[in-house]
Amino acid sequence: MAKAIHSMIRVLDEKRSVEFYRVALQLDVAERLEFDTFTLLYLSNRESDFELELTVNKDRTEAYALGDGYGHLALSVDDLDAEHQRLGEAGLNPGKIVAFNRDGALLARFFFLVDPDGYKIEVLQRHGRYK
Repeated sequence: MAKAIHSMIRVLDEKRSVEFYRVALQLDVAERLEFDTFTLLYLSNRESDFELELTVNKDRTEAYALGDGYGHLALSVDDLDAEHQRLGEAGLNPGKIVAFNRDGALLARFFFLVDPDGYKIEVLQRHGRYK
């Protein structure tokens, strides 16, 4: 059976991105692999074995075009309201909290956050299928 282990995104500024993910999602660098033309950083926390891989291409000076194919990265939290407040106080400008209903029942509560490179991150209240 396949097991999801990481997702990779390209970032322009290593320091800025590592700090954002540390503050926003409590992800720390688990491993940093240096190559001649690029650097790979694997970020993780104690909540999950899944990692976020940041690729920093050393010759890149322009922001990446995200195109229309990228959707978002999603994470769940125990207390959505507290997390929203914490991120706001950290100056990370979380979007408004949305309650999404289906057939008269709550399907999900969430908000979006945008990282320094424009990648969207959905933060969901742990509930139902979003554990």
